[in-house]
Order: sequence, then structure tokens, then C-alpha cells
Amino acid sequence: MGSALYVLQDAVVTAMSHTRKKVLQGFVVFSVILLLLWLAAFLYGSFYYSYMPKAAFSTPVHYYYRTDCESPSSFLCSYPVANISLMRNKKHVLTFGQAYQISLQLELPESPTNQELGMFMVKTTCFSRDGGQIASSARSSMLRYRSDLLRTMGTLLFLPAFLSGAIEQKQMLEVELFSDFTDDPYAPSVTAVIEILSNKVQIYSSQLYVHAHFTGIRYLLFYFPVSSALVGVSSNFIFLSVLFILSYMRLLLRVEWKPEQARIQFVFTQVCIIAKILSGVIAQTQLPLIACFPCCLQLRTDGSVSERENMNSNEQEDEKDVAAGTKK
Repeated sequence: MGSALYVLQDAVVTAMSHTRKKVLQGFVVFSVILLLLWLAAFLYGSFYYSYMPKAAFSTPVHYYYRTDCESPSSFLCSYPVANISLMRNKKHVLTFGQAYQISLQLELPESPTNQELGMFMVKTTCFSRDGGQIASSARSSMLRYRSDLLRTMGTLLFLPAFLSGAIEQKQMLEVELFSDFTDDPYAPSVTAVIEILSNKVQIYSSQLYVHAHFTGIRYLLFYFPVSSALVGVSSNFIFLSVLFILSYMRLLLRVEWKPEQARIQFVFTQVCIIAKILSGVIAQTQLPLIACFPCCLQLRTDGSVSERENMNSNEQEDEKDVAAGTKK
């Protein structure tokens, strides 16, 4: 009975030890996989935020002009001009080498003055920090034409909304200033000056928009973020896993790099030289030299013919000496 209990106790202890070992191994494997996944995601995120520029940038445009003129024909004495900074937190908004589309959005009232104004020009100039001109453009625009009958019908149809202030009689104009603007890395743009070449234009508000034109890898990263993240994290995880497995196998098996072939040749040559020196002692023991130093046969097979002939002659002489000693 006691022996049976002892065997049962031993079996339970063995099973618990085996289970504990398996649980520990599973926990270690899970921790390693989780760590590798975290490292893979961190590497992809670092690459994404360092490689991808800002996709869009917008800022309000505030115009200034002179009003101290004596001309009764116009309230403005100069063209409306706005100075816009292309810096945010002491960093450039535009990334070097990246193409951008820069546009200006104008909110204009459908006033008789703007209707009679017709076409007007919008001039844009980008300057570097030292005041040098980087790029310049001039674009034309005007209000969309609407006949008097159409405006009257629209006013009557949306009269409740106009009276409540829900909508206004205005138009939104978008003027493309640059279709493919690339900043100069040696003289980056820090300011942009926008000038409307008309002293009669009436503006509610204005906004500058900068949109990046992505191509290549940046296009895939921006327009397919989920797929790109899966591919990037998976690639990093596979690469890190291969490195970890190779490192673990090297540590586990204690694989040591084999010495160079020249070093092996040198070591065996020194051993054979010592064997030649001790050949006299070997002869007295009545044993052939090859039986005591078998390593001399493990030299490189591509050695010179003269060395092999010398070794064969030395072995023959050793055998003759042994035979002579036996006869004596």
C-alpha cells in the first residue's frame, strides 16, 4: 500500500512538474511573440511618421490695404495683400522634394460691385528666409454668372432661409495658385505673399489650402493605410523572428565558427614537426609513427607533392629503424 502511494505521489509530482514546465514555456513563447510584435509595430510607426509628410495644411488669409486715399471712386487705395507664414512651431510646413497643390478659397458676396467687377487677378509669391524669391504665379478668377431672373427665382425660393440667416447670397471661389509646387531644400520657402490685383473686390473671408501629391510608396502608405500597416508590421515581425531564432539556436547549440583553413594547416604542421623530433623515442617503443600520431594524415589533400613524398620517406625510414631494433 505504501509503495503504491509512493508511486502515485511520484507520478503526481512528475505530472505537475511537467505541466509547470509547459506553462512556463508557453508564457515565455507568448511574451517573446508579444515583444516582437510590439517592436515590429514600433519600427513601422517610426518609419511612417518620419517618412510621410503632412498631407494637408490650411490657414486663414487676412488682407491688409491702404484707405487714406482721396479718390472717391474706390474705398481701397491699394490692392489687398496678405502675408502668410509657412512655418509652424519653428518647422517648415512643406517637405523638401514633395510636390504640393496650393489653392486659395475666396468667399465673395454676390453684390453688385463684385458682379460688375468681372475678372480679377490673384498673384502669389513665395520668399525664402533671406528675402529671395522662390516661386511666383498669377491666376485669374471671377464670380459665376447668374442672370437676373435666376437670382430673383433663387431669392424667392430660399426666402425663408435668407430671412432666418441659414444661408447667404455668396459664392465660394477656389483659385489654384500652384499645381505642382516643390520646395527648394537649399532655400526653403518661409512666407507666401498673396495679392489680389483689384481695389474694388469685396471679400467675406479667405483660406489657403496646401495638399500633398503623393506618389510611389507614399501614395500606398497614405491611400491604403491598413494594408500598408499589415504588410509593414508583418515584414518587420518576420525579420525580427528570424534574427531571434538564429541568435537562440547559436546560443543553444553553442556553435563556434570553425578556424580558418590556414590555421588548421599550421597546427597540423607543428604537430608533425614535433612527431619527427620524437621519432627516436617512438622507435624504441617498437610502434609505428602513424599509430601514435594519426592526425598527421589529416592534412589538406591539396598540399604539395614534395611534402607528401617527404612524409612517406620518413615513415619508411621509421619502419626500417623499428625493424632493425627488433632484429637486434
